[in-house]
Amino acid sequence: MLIISDAWTPQVNGVVRTLRTVAEELRALGKVVEVVGPDRFCTVPMPSYPEIRLAVRPGKTLAQIIDEFRPEALHIATEGPLGLAARAYAKRRKIAFTTAFHTRFAEYLKARTGIPECITYAWLRRFHGAGAAVMVATQSLREELAARGFTHLRPWSRGVDLTAFSPVPKEEWNLPRPIFLYVGRVAVEKNLRAFLALDLPGSKLVVGDGPQRRELEAEFPNAHFVGARHGAELARAYAGADVFVFPSRTDTFGLVVLEALASGLPVAAYPVTGPKDILAEAEQPVGALDEDLRAACLKALEIDRTHCRPFAETYSWRACAERFLENLVPVGGQA
Repeated sequence: MLIISDAWTPQVNGVVRTLRTVAEELRALGKVVEVVGPDRFCTVPMPSYPEIRLAVRPGKTLAQIIDEFRPEALHIATEGPLGLAARAYAKRRKIAFTTAFHTRFAEYLKARTGIPECITYAWLRRFHGAGAAVMVATQSLREELAARGFTHLRPWSRGVDLTAFSPVPKEEWNLPRPIFLYVGRVAVEKNLRAFLALDLPGSKLVVGDGPQRRELEAEFPNAHFVGARHGAELARAYAGADVFVFPSRTDTFGLVVLEALASGLPVAAYPVTGPKDILAEAEQPVGALDEDLRAACLKALEIDRTHCRPFAETYSWRACAERFLENLVPVGGQA
C-alpha cells in the first residue's frame, strides 16, 4: 500500500507520529508499505510556518512513484500539494483511494488569515468527497463532519507507545509545585495563551517550539519554556509534571493526551472534540473537562494518578493499524 502525506519527517506533529507508527505496525504484520512525503521533492517553506516544507509541482514525479510502486491500495493522508497531486492522479486513472481528516484546516486558516470557515469546508468536502472513504479519529468529529455534508466516514482511532511513555523515570523539575504542563507546537491554533493567562498555583511549563514562542515568552515571563524534547527526554518531562493542560479547541484527536495519560498524568482540557471523546471512555476519572480551563486544571490536580496509566493501556497502535487496514479499499474498487 502507498500512503501520500504532506506531513512527514523531519516534521514533528501528531500526523507524522501516527503515519510513521502505523506504517511500522503494518510492516510488522507483513504488509508492504511506503510513505511518500515532501522529503522526496523540491520544497518551499509554508507561509507563516517555515518549519513545514511544501512540495513544489510534485505531480509528474509523484505519478512516476505511484506507477513504479503499483499499490494495491492508495491512501491520501493530507490536503496539501502532495495530496492534491495524488487525488488528481487517482481521478485521471479512475482508481479508488481513501483519505483521512487529520487537521482542522478551516479553523487554522481562519485564525491565521481570516478566511471564513464555510469556504474552506466547502473545498475540503469536495477534496474528500472524491475518495471511497474518509477516516476520522473520534465519534464527535464524525458527527460534526456528517452534519457538514461529508460522506463515507469511517472510524480510525489512535494509539500510544506504552514502552516510551511511563510514570517513571521522571524529570525532577526545579520549579514550584504543582507543575502544569503543555506539550506541543507553540502556534496560534493551539490556543496556548488561554493556558498561560490562567491564575494557577505553582508553575506553568511549556515543552515544544513554534512560530509563537518568542511572542508568548515575552508576554508571559513567569512561564517556563524549555523548547522541544524528544524520546526519553520527552517522556521524563511528562512524568515529572502534575497536570497536563490541553488548551486547544481545534485538534481532531490529541495524541499528546494519550502520552500524558500513559505517563501517569491527569489531563485538563476544554470539553471539545478529542479530549471529550478520549476521557469519556474512562471508567475512573483520568481528567477534567470544563469551559473554565482554570477549574479543569484544579479538578485534574485532585485526580488519583494511578488511574491514568491503566486507561492509556487500552489504546493500542496495533489496533489502530488493523483498523486502518480494514478501512482501505483496493485501487480497483469503487472510485
